[in-house]
Amino acid sequence: MDVLWERGSATSEDVRTALAKRHFMKESTARTILSRLEDKGYVRHRVEGRTNIYMGIQQPANVAAKAVRNIIDRLCDGSVEQLLIGMVDNELIDKKDLELLARKIAKRKTVV
Repeated sequence: MDVLWERGSATSEDVRTALAKRHFMKESTARTILSRLEDKGYVRHRVEGRTNIYMGIQQPANVAAKAVRNIIDRLCDGSVEQLLIGMVDNELIDKKDLELLARKIAKRKTVV
């Protein structure tokens, strides 16, 4: 997704080449991943000649939110509280982020 967001659009070969330094993959693997991302609604493609050109249609924050929701559903039995407690207990959230989160929660309570 980062490659698509950075470039605006890319072929599967473009994606494979861009990721080659971090993770080797065959072009067929890149095509499969892009196809799955399209099935999930994260990307779409257009055809130029015989080549698929992919572009991201979801913003990074939306993709991240969907990924976190998937983690919550699969690993935390749907409990946001369980995820957050685990993150706090394992010190994945620092004091500054906790304070910001507390302010956002307090603000949300006054709106609801």
